[in-house]
Amino acid sequence: MTDALADEAVRDAPAGTAAFSVVYRTYASQVLGYLTARGVEDPEAVMQEVFLSVLPRLDTVHGGAAGLRTFIFSVAHARMVDDHRRQSRTPAKLPFEPELDHREDLSAETEALERISPQEVLGLLDALPQDQREVLALRLVAGLTVEQSAEAMGKSEGAVKQLQRRAILKLRGLADVKEYLKP
Repeated sequence: MTDALADEAVRDAPAGTAAFSVVYRTYASQVLGYLTARGVEDPEAVMQEVFLSVLPRLDTVHGGAAGLRTFIFSVAHARMVDDHRRQSRTPAKLPFEPELDHREDLSAETEALERISPQEVLGLLDALPQDQREVLALRLVAGLTVEQSAEAMGKSEGAVKQLQRRAILKLRGLADVKEYLKP
């Protein structure tokens, strides 16, 4: 766009959208380039803000095309400064990387096993009836599901669940187990 056309746009600014359209087409790509080069986080959005600020004040611009250009880029510069201030106050956004996260909470089972030796476990299990001992061995030691344990024992899934529940309740009632459950 020539300076004469820019001067015409400034002079005709009160005419409204036609003048704004000419100004926008002329300077939008330059403003976008400026904002991008200056590290604005969302340069397209900020460019829109610049022109939304410029539009209502087009009729107050003096100095022809040079005055208009100076006005537009002064608004763009102010928005760029605002964006940099906002970015400096915003905490950095880092992606979560699970392989770098070494926090872990121990399960109750792991914690109990760390406190108790295998011989002590066997001694506690000896206090249980054979079926209950077998269910706990299959479920907790072998890691089988209820369905797999039921198949291995030749019992129904409900029976395996009931045996497991009774075994755990009985173990909780033993004095030897209660000392391990203390915090």
